[in-house]
Order: sequence, then C-alpha cells, then structure tokens
Amino acid sequence: MEWLSSTILKTFWRPTVNTIRTRYHADKTRLVRRYGYEEKIWSGGLMPRSEGRRLPIPEYRPLNPWTQRRALFGQNDYIDILGSGELHPIKTLYTVPSWIKGVSGHEYHILLRKKKMFARTGAPTIRPTKWKEYEKRLSFLYRKLNRKTKTGPSPC
Repeated sequence: MEWLSSTILKTFWRPTVNTIRTRYHADKTRLVRRYGYEEKIWSGGLMPRSEGRRLPIPEYRPLNPWTQRRALFGQNDYIDILGSGELHPIKTLYTVPSWIKGVSGHEYHILLRKKKMFARTGAPTIRPTKWKEYEKRLSFLYRKLNRKTKTGPSPC
C-alpha cells in the first residue's frame, strides 16, 4: 500500500513554483526604500531655504593675524643666512622626532635611522609587533632599492 501511494504521489503531485516574471520593464514595481525619510539638504534651487524661511548667515569674524601661531610662522626660515651662525636650522625643528631631524633621504634611510635609534632602547621587547613591521618594511624597501635602482656602467 505504501508503494502504491508513493508512486501515485510521484506521478501526479508536483510542487508549485511561483515565479514572478514581468513581460516588460515598465511593468516592474520598485521596492520602496527609506520609507519616511526626509531629505535635510536642499536641492530645489539657488537659494537654500528651510520650510520657507531663509537660513541665517553666520556673522563675519576676521582672523587675528597676531596670534602666536600666525605671528611666529616662518621665523626660523632664514636663521642660517641672517643669523650669527651659532644656530643651525636643524636645531630649530622643535616638534619633529629626533630620527627625522637632518635626514636627507628616502623612506628607507629614515627607517634605517629610526631602527638604529630604537634598537638601543626597549622598543624591540616592548613593542615586538611594531618592531617586526619596521623590519618587514625595511626588508621590502631594501629589495626594492636593489632591484629598481640603476647602477653606473661596469668598468670592464
């Protein structure tokens, strides 16, 4: 009996599949997204307005050119030319880290100098991941420089 019912089910019963297909592109309905959202930015014309009122214009406040930052900007630019010669321009770089002061070179040279300065401190043991990243970057730049830089002609 079980065999009979399973064969009848297999032959007559088929699953119904509801596929929604539209014949034309114009018949497709759009999904409503962001229902109830109100756009806050005005895109209706030249003058911005919010609910019929004009937006307030901020009051003009001129910048003070005599603040300490603006007044002292560039004060050490010509110290080597106009000064007595006692102070080197590198000594005036107060906010620059010590491994960058006076370096004229590429990233590889700066990282070499940084590694040399930090090797004597506890940096390799305190921050091993950072130290590994320095060495990784140095090895990449070393390989890149050796492969990509051109050398002079060989003296054969």
